[in-house]
Formats: sequence, C-alpha cells, structure tokens
Amino acid sequence: MDVVHYTDPACPFAFSAEPQRLQLRWHYGDQLAWRNVMIGLHETTETAAAKGLTPDLIEPVMRKLQSTYGMPIDVARRPRVPGTVPACRAVVGVRLHAPDPALEDAFLRRLRVRYMAGELLDEQSTIDAAAADIGIAVADLATWTADPATEAALRDDMRTARTPHPSALVLNHKLSPSEDGGRRYSAPSYELRSGDDIAAAPGFQPWESYDVAIANLLPGVERRAPAADVAEVLEWAEAPLATAEVAAIRGIDIDAARTELTDAGATFEPVGEDGYWVAA
Repeated sequence: MDVVHYTDPACPFAFSAEPQRLQLRWHYGDQLAWRNVMIGLHETTETAAAKGLTPDLIEPVMRKLQSTYGMPIDVARRPRVPGTVPACRAVVGVRLHAPDPALEDAFLRRLRVRYMAGELLDEQSTIDAAAADIGIAVADLATWTADPATEAALRDDMRTARTPHPSALVLNHKLSPSEDGGRRYSAPSYELRSGDDIAAAPGFQPWESYDVAIANLLPGVERRAPAADVAEVLEWAEAPLATAEVAAIRGIDIDAARTELTDAGATFEPVGEDGYWVAA
C-alpha cells in the first residue's frame, strides 16, 4: 500500500501527530510505501502575516498542543511566524539528490525537532544544522536546493497539496483554505492507496481511523503487536524518540512510558516541555 503523507516541517499539528505516524510504521513496516508531499504553508513571514498568522496567535496553539499531546514543544513566543517554503525546498532537494532515500525522512524529522525547540525555519542556519545532524554536507544541500528540478518538484508538491482527493472534500472542516480561494490539505493528511482504491484522511485524525482504513484497503495485512518493552522501541527507532512516541508504540500512557524509560536507564535530553530518549 502507498501512503501519501501531506505535511510541512513547521506545522505543530503535524509534529503532535508524529506518534500516529510512527505507530503506522511500527505496526505495518514495509507493507506501507511512504511518499512525502510538502504543503509549503507560507512563502514568507509576510505571507503568513497576511493570513492573520502572528506569534500572538501561534503561541497559545503551541501551548495547547503540547499540553494535549505531550510532544517536546518549546512553548515560548516566537519572534515571528517563519516562512516554510525554504525548508520545504530543502526537503525536496534531499529527496531528489541524496544518495540514500531514507535521508529525506531523517532530514524532515530534524527540521521539525529544531523548529519545535525554538529555532526558525526560514533561517538558513537552522536548515543547514538539520542537514549536518544527519551527515549531509551543507555545500551539497546548497547545490541540491539550487537545482531548478528541485524548485519544479516543490511547486508540484504544493499544487498537489492544493488539489485534495474528492473524498477529502467531504470532510471540508479538516481542510484549510488555499491561496487561490480553494481548499488544500492541512498537515498532517494522508492518502492511503491500494490499487485503484484510495482512502483520504485529511487533517489531524485519531490513530484508529488509519488502522481501520488499512484493514479495509489491504485485507490480510500483517499487523505487528505493540512493543513488548521500551528497549525494543528504542532499538527499532532510527532517531531519538519523544516520550509520547514511545508510549504510542508501546500502547501505554505517557506517564507509564516515562517510568519505563527511566527504569530502563535510557538517556533523556530535555527539549521544551518534555524531551527525547535514546537507549543507554
């Protein structure tokens, strides 16, 4: 089954939904083939402001999402709402040019983590640091990003995100207004595709909605059980995981996961209101 993942590295809703995305990867593994589509929420700070998006508006949203879903978000007021297109362009550059396809997801993850920790995605230093985190040379990233093919692919992503599947339009309240007066996918949104069958899941959805859709679209799919312990989760993970992500994969609540992680001697790095864990 193909999973088309509509997202943007700056979206706090998408970041708060990372536990669900990792649950999908844990339970279904290689039976799901993932493809990212960058929404490109804002070209610049000015275009964000023209939509009414200001630091005063974003701060309480960040605070509420952190409190509700427990992901590591620094809830301090940002100096501005950054444009996201530069970071999205860099993600597409990595997609097209990196020697290892897995680097796209790893780079997107580091952009999310850095932004939610308080860095600004429209600053080149943030983008370069995210690349360096996963071993991409800054000079290579600059070359990849400057390639006209990267810009063309980014704009194709953005057009696709602004053309929701007809079934997604039924859930209009889960979509967002686009610049042309139409509707676009909000982050995160998924299209689950099996042959000619498509299930669109626009906007932030509970985990169970994806689980049910996959069971219906892919009868006979193998579904891995929740992890037996936190050590199994951290060994599987390709990057440090938030407490909420470990909890989701274990099938337990966040407080229980934190206790298990501490008891297992996992190393904790605080970020914002929570933090990330790696195996000892």
